[in-house]
Amino acid sequence: MAALAKTMTLLLVAMALHGVFLGAVYNVGDSAGWTIGHVDYQTWVSSKNFIVGDSLVFDYNNKFHNVKQVSEQDFETCNATSPIATHTTGSDTVTLKKLGNYYFLCGFQGHCEAGQRIQLVVGQPPRRPMPPTQLISDASASSEFTTFSFAIAFTALFC
Repeated sequence: MAALAKTMTLLLVAMALHGVFLGAVYNVGDSAGWTIGHVDYQTWVSSKNFIVGDSLVFDYNNKFHNVKQVSEQDFETCNATSPIATHTTGSDTVTLKKLGNYYFLCGFQGHCEAGQRIQLVVGQPPRRPMPPTQLISDASASSEFTTFSFAIAFTALFC
């Protein structure tokens, strides 16, 4: 019985933490997508706070565009000849897996120079302490809080 209780506790804690650690999904360029001349990507990036686990979705016409992840130096010079990664499907998702700077550009001639490039910084997720007595009005946070509270109560009762 004790083994079952511990297994259930671990499962419930994992479920609670799953919602806490899932990243956001950002459509690069919002509804305009990854294109040339319609989006100021520097402004688009400046309104976001990227953290580890977030994903970027690049939607574009792959006959006219691509996505290349490049070094800082290649980003500054719009050099797409030695990319870290190349994406060409027209609907590519890139997960931001580590802290630091990321650089993306379109490798089609002249597109980077015309502004089809983004530089972003991935930071640490904010700490969100959730003491059991705190009232939370946000619906998603409330759901996480309820699952977490249930896991604590289950542990207290059966362990």
